[in-house]
Amino acid sequence: MAQAELAAGVEGQGAEASASLDAPYSTLETRSHQMFPILSADEIARMRRFGSLQRWRTGEQLFSVGQVGRGMCVVVSGAIQIVRRDGLGRESLITELGPGMFSAEVGTLSGRPSLVDGRALTDSEGFVIPPDRLRALLVAEAELGERIMRALILRRVGLIESGSGPVLVGHGTEPLLLALQAFLRRNGHPYTVIDMDTERDCSCLSEFANAPATDFPLVICPDGRVLRAPDEGQLASCLGLLPEFDPAHVYDVIVVGAGPAGLATAVYAASEGLSVAVIDCRSPGGQAGASARIENYLGFPTGISGQALAGRAFVQALKFGAHIAIPLEVKALHCGADPIRLELADGRMISTHTVVIATGAQYRRPAITALERFEGRGVYYWASPVEAKLCRNEPVMLVGGGNSAGQAAVYLATHAAHVHMLVRGQGLAATMSRYLIDRIAGLPNVQLHSHAEIRALDGEGWLSDVRYYAPAESDELVSLPVRHLFLFIGADPNASWLRTCNVETDDKGFVRTGGGTLGCASAVPYPLQTSVPGVFAIGDVRSGSTKRVAAAVGEGAAVVAQIHSYLAGLPAAQAA
Repeated sequence: MAQAELAAGVEGQGAEASASLDAPYSTLETRSHQMFPILSADEIARMRRFGSLQRWRTGEQLFSVGQVGRGMCVVVSGAIQIVRRDGLGRESLITELGPGMFSAEVGTLSGRPSLVDGRALTDSEGFVIPPDRLRALLVAEAELGERIMRALILRRVGLIESGSGPVLVGHGTEPLLLALQAFLRRNGHPYTVIDMDTERDCSCLSEFANAPATDFPLVICPDGRVLRAPDEGQLASCLGLLPEFDPAHVYDVIVVGAGPAGLATAVYAASEGLSVAVIDCRSPGGQAGASARIENYLGFPTGISGQALAGRAFVQALKFGAHIAIPLEVKALHCGADPIRLELADGRMISTHTVVIATGAQYRRPAITALERFEGRGVYYWASPVEAKLCRNEPVMLVGGGNSAGQAAVYLATHAAHVHMLVRGQGLAATMSRYLIDRIAGLPNVQLHSHAEIRALDGEGWLSDVRYYAPAESDELVSLPVRHLFLFIGADPNASWLRTCNVETDDKGFVRTGGGTLGCASAVPYPLQTSVPGVFAIGDVRSGSTKRVAAAVGEGAAVVAQIHSYLAGLPAAQAA
């Protein structure tokens, strides 16, 4: 969730989520009254029952960057200074909180490490509301909760816009640097990038000037630790994003996958009082997060980006108390008894009465020689502002004829000089919504190549040439000098981790629901349950599903009712 996508969750203005790459989502200075509201005496009184009284001496540190915060601090008297600090120790004042004002941002809802420093300017008094009680406040006090939630979101937007947090140091287009930027962006975490190719004179980099090339990109964490060419998991660990699990706790439901279907399940289940955890190995949004603009989703006449929609659902799920664990990978599912156990890639086991498989599908990797060599070096499966900025004013090629491909083509056309769109069929009518077909037809810099298939890629280190075959254009291979290739081809289910549980799948690997058996003639009792009792499947990973965001969200809501029924049928000792 980058600044535009995250901020879109504040007001519901879908069109604003398509702000340009260089411009902020909005002028936050004009919304400072919403970012830092001054609450009335009556509102403060209503909040007191959720917190505990605290007194702070002049100069006392209330919270620090990188340390797990105590919760929301509400100032009754005195003043608190809020300071932004990045991994290089550079500080800047954000604001001063006086009586009637409060600290906190979105991460406070789940007890994430603080992104700012807070210290008392004078002897001060107030009260602290811990994360669980803050969530209770947002639910119990609807109107006040709306003002608080808006402030929390806008504050995170401000931190993203200002570039606080970890500092990524590297050479502009190196694949790992781009991947780490994309990871932080999709997870709505602020960061700063220093490109050593354009900022060679930056004095703060002198100690790294002679570091070997294999050390880059460097990540300087807020606590000063330096990571050398880290992967996403190492970066997440440094930032305190990896959650803890109580090994003795048994969840009512664990949702695997944080796309629209999984997040819908989390919102509905948590709001109805179930104990919920959501696990995803990447970021909120799933494949839908690759959609630059969804224009046929109910209630958004001006459209909304996939990440904006996921960002709203993510914050909703946090508000109702869902335990969201990103990035974590589920290695195996162990069923056959209650509770069911999920084995994580790091070896931890989590217990639950029910599991919802919402892992979706991933774009296929076509059988093109040297494809892997150019992944991250000109070949992408995602069209975000990071990639769009790389291909500004350059020609690009996009392969695929579905809605996600169409949305990406429309989005890239606003940045690239020319978009070559390749499809294997005769056209787009059989696979794409009419509004997208009409939109693409009206773009002068988008060219459709039908009956086309990529045969070869070439380049020294970075992609520089794509050769494809299109009989309508030539009897020989056509060569195009393209440095950026976007692939949106078909989809394969993310279901390999289910083999240990013997969940039934169809011949393509998608999970069967509603018609499987338990090794006998008895039918599965719930439409969205798999062949294994207590294990449900929704969204794109489900066999026969409608590959639409609205359908996935609907299944996420529907499965909660079936889970309630299933839990009610468990012996009391198990369901307790």
